[in-house]
Amino acid sequence: MKAMKAFLAQATPATTALWQKVMVGIRQENATHAPVDFDTNIATTITAHGPGYIDQDLETIVGLQTDKPLKRALHPYGGINMIRSSFEAYGREMDPQFEYLFTDLRKTHNQGVFDVYSPEMMRCRKSGVLTGLPDGYGRGRIIGDYRRVALYGIAYLVRERELQFTDLQGRLERGEDLEATIRLREELAEHRRALLQIQQMAANYGFDISRPAMNAQEAVQWVYFAYLAAVKSQNGGAMSLGRTASFLDIYIERDMQAGRLNEVQAQELIDHFIMKIRMVRFLRTPEFDTLFSGDPIWATEVIGGMGAGRTHAGDQK
Repeated sequence: MKAMKAFLAQATPATTALWQKVMVGIRQENATHAPVDFDTNIATTITAHGPGYIDQDLETIVGLQTDKPLKRALHPYGGINMIRSSFEAYGREMDPQFEYLFTDLRKTHNQGVFDVYSPEMMRCRKSGVLTGLPDGYGRGRIIGDYRRVALYGIAYLVRERELQFTDLQGRLERGEDLEATIRLREELAEHRRALLQIQQMAANYGFDISRPAMNAQEAVQWVYFAYLAAVKSQNGGAMSLGRTASFLDIYIERDMQAGRLNEVQAQELIDHFIMKIRMVRFLRTPEFDTLFSGDPIWATEVIGGMGAGRTHAGDQK
């Protein structure tokens, strides 16, 4: 069927009001070339901050990286130097105990990378032959499959990790591929811990994501909670969302067919979802902004568009 845009709904009053509130902060960022606000002594984790809202009464999809819109978190596990430079650039003072903790007591990703750089690599980096390396803040491009939380629910994902952990007991006792086995068990334990933290974060917002999503609103919210957990705990060069539109469309179409959702409501869900993604921020230095113009993060979602066979992906069926 030939694509028609007539069926697409306009932004709702709630969406417009929310975006106007967000734009106040974005205009401030653009005018000052500085963050609206950022933490001074909290090392961000999935559950480090309480719930944050733009306007709770208007939001159909909720969740912020910190407790306030556009307020930036501290990601010291990637490297303390980027944070220290950011504090200096924006005229803020870092908590001395926080700085000591991540300088002398806790090894960071940045320190680990520098430990293995060759002398030639270090010279190329220092001279500017190599620039934009993600060694000062976090890993490069991170792409998670955030659909799984909506599809399976946290309880199932946790149980799968527990079963895999138990299955490795025999290999551990036999000393089979011991280093890899120990590492895998540790990573599975980390998976389980992180999944339970995501569940707790969602519970703080009033949602039970231990179970699968049952409708379109929950599917969008569950996927966003999974992505939000990633950007709360990681500040990679690109925190890609992946293509979730076709997955979410299944829930939306089913709800529409059942009369539980109309075009206006569906548009509002997606608008609020994208609005939240556009609000993701990381604390960087002005030099970073010069290198990657626009203080960006790469989330990369495609909704609609055209397939390889020149067929529209935005038709109303």
